[in-house]
Amino acid sequence: MRALSCSMGSPDMETVRLDGRRLRERGEAMELLGRALALPEWWGRNLDALYDCLTDLGRPVRLVLEHRQAAEETDFGRRLLRVMGDAAAGVPWLELEEAEAAPGPEAGGT
Repeated sequence: MRALSCSMGSPDMETVRLDGRRLRERGEAMELLGRALALPEWWGRNLDALYDCLTDLGRPVRLVLEHRQAAEETDFGRRLLRVMGDAAAGVPWLELEEAEAAPGPEAGGT
């Protein structure tokens, strides 16, 4: 995995895998993140509230982002990735990593 923002590096971190294809639009992304991170029912479901929740999780968490390019295709997805990166850079108990691409066929292979 290639680190986007790395703070703690502890093996005791909870790992949460996120699919960038589901982080493109606000409604779906906020629902997914709320469930995946076990955020309280009353959280604000917006980027400011997400930043506040990420920087106050109360436990070490590693967010592993798959299909980052899909999230980057929308304005909301780009803003969301920036918020997650800023949160990870600001606290020692949060990491944001990009999952390595699945290996494809070797160039020139048969």
